[in-house]
Amino acid sequence: MTPRLDMIGLIVSDMAASLAFYRRLGIDVPAEADSQPHVEAVLPGGQRIGWDTEEVIRSFDPSWTRPTSDGRVGLAFLCDSPAEVDSLYAELTEAGNTGHLKPWDAFWGQRYAVVLDPDGSGVSLFAPAEAATPPGPAA
Repeated sequence: MTPRLDMIGLIVSDMAASLAFYRRLGIDVPAEADSQPHVEAVLPGGQRIGWDTEEVIRSFDPSWTRPTSDGRVGLAFLCDSPAEVDSLYAELTEAGNTGHLKPWDAFWGQRYAVVLDPDGSGVSLFAPAEAATPPGPAA
């Protein structure tokens, strides 16, 4: 048997704030989950994402401490268009989340931005750059 990645787990200091952030990115999590210590959601394709409060982690690993440096795990969300990258970045930062990299046209052919989630993890927003519209027929 070969192990397979089944769930991406996030350790959060404020469950409600974290879930509100990820709901804005389209992850379907019911409102009543805000007060739970462990939450899971199934993503398209069957993969799961889970959130655990710091208290849950300490319940089975009492030596665990909150990291003091930038996150080492990043999530990336594919958007439908460069305009959606811009509008989603604006929505998330206007809601009080920290923008890390404002939307820009990356040299690798994407519109790209990074917002920090409530626990400081970088969340990339990206879309393929729109191809230039070919000139129309000469008049």
